[in-house]
Amino acid sequence: MAQESIRNFCIIAHIDHGKSTLADRLLELTGTVEKRNMKAQILDKMELEQERGITIKLAPVRMRYMPAINRSQLTVHNTLTINHDPLAEKNGKRITENAWKTVNSKRITDQVEYQLNLIDTPGHVDFSYEVSRSLVAVEGAILVVDASQGVQAQTLSNIYLALAANLTIIPVLNKIDLPAADVERVSAEVVKLLGCKKEDILLISAKTGQGVDQVLERVVADVPSPSGDAAAPTRALIFDSYYDDHRGVVLYVRLVDGQISKQDSIKMLATGAHTTALDTGFLSPEMRPVASLATGEIGYIVTNLKSAREAKVGDTITTAHGDLRVRPLEGYKEVHPFVYAGFFPSSNEQYQELKDAIEKLSLSDSSLRFTSENSPVLGFGLRLGFLGLLHMDIVRERLEREYDLDLIVTNPSTDYEIKLTNGDELDIKSAADLPDMSEVEQIREPWIRGEIACPAVFLGSVLDLITKSRGSHKKIDYLNTHADAKNTAGLALIDFEAPLANLITDFYDQLKSITSGYGSFSYELADYRVGDLVRLDFYVAGEKIDALSVMVHKSEAEQVGRRAVEKLKEAIPRQQFKVSLQAAVGGKFIAREDISAFRKDVTTGLYGGDVSRKKKVLVKQKKGKQRMKRFGKVDIPSDAFSVLLKRD
Repeated sequence: MAQESIRNFCIIAHIDHGKSTLADRLLELTGTVEKRNMKAQILDKMELEQERGITIKLAPVRMRYMPAINRSQLTVHNTLTINHDPLAEKNGKRITENAWKTVNSKRITDQVEYQLNLIDTPGHVDFSYEVSRSLVAVEGAILVVDASQGVQAQTLSNIYLALAANLTIIPVLNKIDLPAADVERVSAEVVKLLGCKKEDILLISAKTGQGVDQVLERVVADVPSPSGDAAAPTRALIFDSYYDDHRGVVLYVRLVDGQISKQDSIKMLATGAHTTALDTGFLSPEMRPVASLATGEIGYIVTNLKSAREAKVGDTITTAHGDLRVRPLEGYKEVHPFVYAGFFPSSNEQYQELKDAIEKLSLSDSSLRFTSENSPVLGFGLRLGFLGLLHMDIVRERLEREYDLDLIVTNPSTDYEIKLTNGDELDIKSAADLPDMSEVEQIREPWIRGEIACPAVFLGSVLDLITKSRGSHKKIDYLNTHADAKNTAGLALIDFEAPLANLITDFYDQLKSITSGYGSFSYELADYRVGDLVRLDFYVAGEKIDALSVMVHKSEAEQVGRRAVEKLKEAIPRQQFKVSLQAAVGGKFIAREDISAFRKDVTTGLYGGDVSRKKKVLVKQKKGKQRMKRFGKVDIPSDAFSVLLKRD
């Protein structure tokens, strides 16, 4: 395929605005997937994606397409040949049947066929890193906006990413067939954001297929062909990877310069790892082997690598026999997790299985970070870093489903920078790692810079929520000012700052609740700021449980402690003896709840006689329970370790 006929683009949008449905229609329209083989979310290959109805992983796919404008031009050009009987007289000459076939075949070969490389991307803020990787590998982006919901927080975030990558943006309003669609209002929002004309916005329904052909025409017309030098030393960007049990590490790459052929010896410039390209090809949407990948193309390379440390996302691939002075590509900005949680197997025998599973998952999820952890209560495990709670939930479910692991997950937290009195500095990712407060000079916590999009009618409630989360708003903008049918006058964009610790629990749920489901937000790490923070510890039957410890602001410690022990009381089953549940800051207990013991009536077999006989039996029972309390061990269920996930 000629480089001029290649178009690389991706689809970006807020969650549930119709990216995957649009991708389905494009595959159907180009004939990449036959109608009889079509199914919803065909590029979402994980069961988890199909069940939840969301895209978790980016998905590349190659299509072949011949624009209708090209076909119409060729038809006009060959009017005499096409519109006349081949056996009819023309200019005094008879056109023979063989001559007709010759002209007709020439008409077909004159038609330009385009190679369209599409990358479908996730829409949730927790997977924005997947989006950023996709944008670097393409030249254009289709921005999909729901015509009923309008611009959302992640819409804005994606626009910023696409503009930063200097991509051609094609605005598309989807779901125009819905009764709630407000094309005029949403078009005005898009025009204000992009600075485009209203006529530049495509109106489609990905569900019915209405207007989808226009999207393909615009991709061919507006998205530039990839730049690159086919004669230069080979350079390919790794934008994703995954581990196959039978084939090893499979790399998704964009060929920037040169080419890579099957059985080529290749080298990773960042890690220095050498391997062989056992197979090369593209996805359409299944794997299609080809002899080589050329400049500008997107495809896969099967390697015999076994570790994520040897092939990192963002690394540059070159051929081992190529120019040793080849410059690596810019790659990607290093991603830093926001949320940390301990993952422990229910049985210590599964620790190695857990570690191996995380190693394999990290290949397909380059944002995943992990370190070993040891808990006196839970044994050996791993502390994992995530980009958000949904990201954590997805990883947990994949480990349980795909690797058959029974896991205990601790309360999520963020990381903290600790400055000690002796001048040393520490970075802790768990409250249990906090040194004695007598050695701590200050604690710095991460703050985020966020943006909330919501109907202006809910503005007051949203600002109250930000304030309750120890945050503050910096700026409020409005995309429009007229009221829609739901009396949600205008769309408000709120820039705010808040400590991350107060957002990783139920902030998003509360935002959805107070905005009737219309609110959305995106965020990025701003900086670390000094805070009046303390470690909140929990005691079960007098025993301190480090896995339950959390960092909280001093002003919230008592409130959080009281709610936590109440929830622990519901989560921990009753024992044969009384169990105390306590929350403490330092050496001071600030909250307590008791789980009453099972009571067995030991006097059942006593009939009549002196009451002292019953008293003696009850005293004996009391002594037995006290002895049991001293030596008995409370079995804490797995769901108790994440009891602080929601604070309301």
